[in-house]
Amino acid sequence: MQAIILAAGMGRRLGKYTQDNTKCMVEVNGVKLIDRLLRQLSKVDLSRVIIVVGYKGDNLKQYITSHYANSKLNIEFYDNPIYDKTNNIYSLWLVRKQMEEDETLLIESDLIFSDRMIPMIVNDKRPNIALVAKYETWMDGTMVCLDDDNHITNFVSKKAFRYEDVDKYYKTVNIYKFSQNFTQNIYVPFLDAYCKALGNNEYYEQVLRVVTMLDKSNLEALEIGSEKWYEIDDVQDLDIAETIFADNDEMLHRYNMRFGGHWRFPKMLDFCYLVNPYFPPQRMKDELRYSFDTLLTEYPSGMFVNSLLAAKYFGIAQEYTVVGNGAAELIKSMMEHSAGKVGIIYPTFEEYPNRLKQERIVAFVPASENLSYTADELIDFYEGKDIDTLLVINPDNPTGNFIPKPDVLKLAQWCEERNIRLVVDESFVDFSDNFTENSLLEDDILENNRNLVVVKSISKSYGVPGLRLGILATADVPLINYIKKDVSIWNINSFAEFYMQIFGKYQSDYTDACNKFIAERRRFEKELQTIPFLEVMPTQANYFFCRIKDKYTAYELTRILLDKFQIMIKDCNNKTTLNGSNFIRISIRDEHDNNCLISALRSL
Repeated sequence: MQAIILAAGMGRRLGKYTQDNTKCMVEVNGVKLIDRLLRQLSKVDLSRVIIVVGYKGDNLKQYITSHYANSKLNIEFYDNPIYDKTNNIYSLWLVRKQMEEDETLLIESDLIFSDRMIPMIVNDKRPNIALVAKYETWMDGTMVCLDDDNHITNFVSKKAFRYEDVDKYYKTVNIYKFSQNFTQNIYVPFLDAYCKALGNNEYYEQVLRVVTMLDKSNLEALEIGSEKWYEIDDVQDLDIAETIFADNDEMLHRYNMRFGGHWRFPKMLDFCYLVNPYFPPQRMKDELRYSFDTLLTEYPSGMFVNSLLAAKYFGIAQEYTVVGNGAAELIKSMMEHSAGKVGIIYPTFEEYPNRLKQERIVAFVPASENLSYTADELIDFYEGKDIDTLLVINPDNPTGNFIPKPDVLKLAQWCEERNIRLVVDESFVDFSDNFTENSLLEDDILENNRNLVVVKSISKSYGVPGLRLGILATADVPLINYIKKDVSIWNINSFAEFYMQIFGKYQSDYTDACNKFIAERRRFEKELQTIPFLEVMPTQANYFFCRIKDKYTAYELTRILLDKFQIMIKDCNNKTTLNGSNFIRISIRDEHDNNCLISALRSL
């Protein structure tokens, strides 16, 4: 068996990374793609490795010659002198005669993939195989369709790609194994004819597409399952590849520094970010989808209309309401506008204290072992202290601690009497038991407590974090007016606006979703309590705050779950006051995903 590597392309989309070298010389986490590939090929028995070079080919040849002089690999080079005018079909055509001389592994040089994939295809007994992966949203390029026996029935080009057919598609990984008989009698004759008839500016898969139209092409697919791989065409691809293929410590760091965007890693189960797994319903998604073209091409309304929609959404007065591009935008505006000292309960959602200088913070740290606290404890602690604002996240993040509504109103009255602004972030209140009775978003409450400010993230409770929606409500109208002027007049997009417009039709679905969530939380809690090294704290939110009692540190467990199971949880060691305390936070997803986490934890 021989290997043919196609490495003639210019890689323009990689910019500075390919300014002086071809794509396979790009480094992923300090290792060149070509070094990784040749190391993988050295693990199997090959008669030779043929590399077709073009752009900066002399650099590549010089590098390989100097670094692999004593390698067991027998490496040969062939030049594509018109690499800038042709595509990879011509590179393969240049070595067609060599291709006919042996069983062949055909590999593109801009790939990074698991060490298990070369042995996987080599050891498969079938003679003609393409490695394929089930279609995911990040994939681009040639797709294939399979029959029930895993024969490839069609190669789907970019032009022929149809999003309505994605459930049928598999992406070619661009690693193939061809028998000598196949290359001599089928592929090379068609390759030769295709180039003569249609030219050299095509892809070699076009020939495979023609071949599969034959009744007996015998080209089969080998699905790679959960094996890691990525095709590196641009700087975004390089960034993702470096994340996927980082070692344990670096991988965790890279995921955390992204602050979202985990849809780029569809195999990962994200128990770190906090959303409602049961809302919005399919019908609401369909309504948004139906209006997609209009919402994409039309401007959203300004602040007046959107504050009206938000007020309608929550049943409060428009003049008491401002809508934000996520609650984070409103938090930034409010906290940076605040004066004096701020009472903050630790640990907390760091977005609030991050907007303040340390000397302005008066910290309360609960004395209880599970970090729970009451309104009376806050009153006792802050009585006589010089604060102008008191922040309460209810339920709290990350602990899940919950202060009942009557006690929050008692705290609000205490603050009113002392001219202290009470900021209550109730982003998770709809996950609490009896949630329909627990919100402070009522005109009477706001009017009777004019020092009260209520913040709510729509992203979290309503399962739409991609829309970036949040509100701030208070009868302190000057504060509302300031924030409306401080943020952009077009601070939310048309999709978010339309979502608020149609939400009323789905209010009963939302209530059902929250009830369903509460039932799943109870079930999931019982399952988590069976894990011997976890202590699960009571919660009224959509996450569990857990102490790791033994066996692992919080960091170790977080890293192992990501590396072995592609499951991400929150290591709370970076939370203020929690460093070294061995706490983690686990969000609550749907039953299927929660069971996946339970299974992983039990295996540990």
